[in-house]
Amino acid sequence: MTLRRLALASVAVLTLVSATPALAQIPIDPLDARDARRLDRMEQVLRELRSIVFQGRDSGKPVVVQPAETDYQLQELTRRIADLEQALTRVNGQLETTNHDLQLAKRDAEALRRDNKALADRLGGMEQRQAAPTSDAPSPDLAGGSAFAAPPAQTATEAFTAARQLMLGGDYTGAEEAFRDYVGRYDDSAKAPEARYWLGKTLAARGANADAAQAYIGAIRGWPATSWAPDATVELARSLVAIKKPTDACQILGEFDRRYPKAAAAVKGRATAARTQAKCAV
Repeated sequence: MTLRRLALASVAVLTLVSATPALAQIPIDPLDARDARRLDRMEQVLRELRSIVFQGRDSGKPVVVQPAETDYQLQELTRRIADLEQALTRVNGQLETTNHDLQLAKRDAEALRRDNKALADRLGGMEQRQAAPTSDAPSPDLAGGSAFAAPPAQTATEAFTAARQLMLGGDYTGAEEAFRDYVGRYDDSAKAPEARYWLGKTLAARGANADAAQAYIGAIRGWPATSWAPDATVELARSLVAIKKPTDACQILGEFDRRYPKAAAAVKGRATAARTQAKCAV
């Protein structure tokens, strides 16, 4: 019995030994090769993680795992979109403010246009009333000719200069005639309003307040932004007070405050005095 078992064991060993070369020649299954590569990569990752952890432990600094590049780009894009939304909100707010300011400016311009038209109508009415006969000494029509005649070859500039020289020299009668002639000849010139202003001065000097008021009205028509315009406005108010038209004078003084807030102190002082004489409401 023992010999038989020994013989069977010998046969099994010989069979196994003879089969070993054949097993060595059988190729590895492809799936097993992929698993092997995965295991290699996992081992490599583990080694890298161990290296990072050990390095952090040795340096005492915390281990920081950086986000992937794609996550960073998404965060940056989100931030930019938020910035654009904020900028758009600011622009919309600015547009709304601008539109509101534009509407206010349009309303103010329309109100100013109506005020200018109403004032122009009042000035026109004053001019017509001043043209009516008054108790003042009669004088020739301001727009007409006069006994004074400038030399035919004299230019508008020369005529204006000559009239001013007469006034500066104290010859108010000659200056009145010269400025009256200038207005009649050169009514469309740039200096015509100023000539009417000086003409009003000469008329007021001799007490012709109604004619002076008419001249001043022609001078300040359109509210010129000149050095003499504030004084012409106050002189018009004073002439209106002199001919007992205080209501009209107060209206003119109200426009003086609004149109010429930067007038000289002396002119403002005369305006205050005229307002007191006219008993204008405060």
